[in-house]
Amino acid sequence: MSLKCVFSQTFANLLRRANHRIPQCSYHTTSCLKKAEDRREMLASMPVRDEGTAGEKVVDIDSLISRSSRTKMFPDGDTANQLFNGIPFKELPVCNIRVSKNNTIITVADHKGAVKMIRSCGIEGFKNTRKGTNIAAQATAISISGRALEFGFKTVRVFVQGLGPGRMSAIKGLQMGGLDIVSVTDGTKVSWNPPRARKQRKL
Repeated sequence: MSLKCVFSQTFANLLRRANHRIPQCSYHTTSCLKKAEDRREMLASMPVRDEGTAGEKVVDIDSLISRSSRTKMFPDGDTANQLFNGIPFKELPVCNIRVSKNNTIITVADHKGAVKMIRSCGIEGFKNTRKGTNIAAQATAISISGRALEFGFKTVRVFVQGLGPGRMSAIKGLQMGGLDIVSVTDGTKVSWNPPRARKQRKL
């Protein structure tokens, strides 16, 4: 018998004896690794936060516009006097939408700038972090459009300012409420020399 065979037989005998004396054991991994993997999976499955700059879906506008109406799409010198439902463009009421990440404030003013009605997500009954959601903005827009129709405003211009989740939803809510939107103007202020951004939050 070679030395290798003797060693393997003695090792096998030792294992048999150990199995008789010691009950069967199961191996456990540390829970730290499992927690880290669960957290990573949770963060990966979370939806990307919508800052309000992108719409609900992408639409190729150029394909929808015919060539004849494309020339009338952009404003020119005659746009101010152009009639929309019998009212000149310069005399249409203006719907101002002020969007932030915490709230959405919508006002309806006449062509002179006098505010006739104002609604916000907080006034509508949304509290705390729910005020900053797109659902709250849409509900607020539907509410104020109903009041605007009672006031006699049917065709409006829309002026949007700020970045937040309620940008597209507020415009959609105004349409759902029954208002005819003639033009959408974005007046969001952009700084050419902004302050340094805060460091990214560690989760």
